[in-house]
Amino acid sequence: LLLALALILPNLNKPGQEFVVPEKVTRPAADGLTIGDPSAPAKIEVFEDFQCPACAQYSAEIEPLVLENLVATGKAYYVFNNFAFIDSNSTTKESRGAANAGLCANEQGLFWEYHDLLFANWNGENQGAFSNENLLKFATALELDQNEFEACVKENRYAADVQASLDLGTSMGVQGTPSVFVNGTIVRPGFIPSYEDIAAAVEAVQK
Repeated sequence: LLLALALILPNLNKPGQEFVVPEKVTRPAADGLTIGDPSAPAKIEVFEDFQCPACAQYSAEIEPLVLENLVATGKAYYVFNNFAFIDSNSTTKESRGAANAGLCANEQGLFWEYHDLLFANWNGENQGAFSNENLLKFATALELDQNEFEACVKENRYAADVQASLDLGTSMGVQGTPSVFVNGTIVRPGFIPSYEDIAAAVEAVQK
């Protein structure tokens, strides 16, 4: 509960700071967009859109349990995938912009920290929360190399990767977010899977 509140509720902002900075969450064995041992018997793949409020809920309430009980124990390997679809009919392309910015932060080893910043600062679909201006502001909280990050965001450096991830999810049957797969099989399609749902799928792999 405390971890969920840390991600959802704003901290006291610094003077002049116009966005929420969540408490830092430690994710042991994080490597880029993955966490854990790639040789683990179960592979958990999650597809999320940073504009998706259900994804924020999943990341705050369910993901920590998955990482603590399934990934840290060596039962599963965890993989994050962008599924930037909420802006499909919008000219702002905030889902794709946020996904690209997350990958830009990943260049500097801070994907998960930026991931948390994005979810903490969403305030409506395609309403400007993830404008380029805001995406750049968020990075200041992480003390990223601002020049390099800004160049990456403005040139939309990872547009092809964001599209490839969307295509992958579509090919696997993703129709909404968050969608969670264990060894290629979706867990509770059409619903936010609970920790118990994911744990049961992982335990089935162990047998």
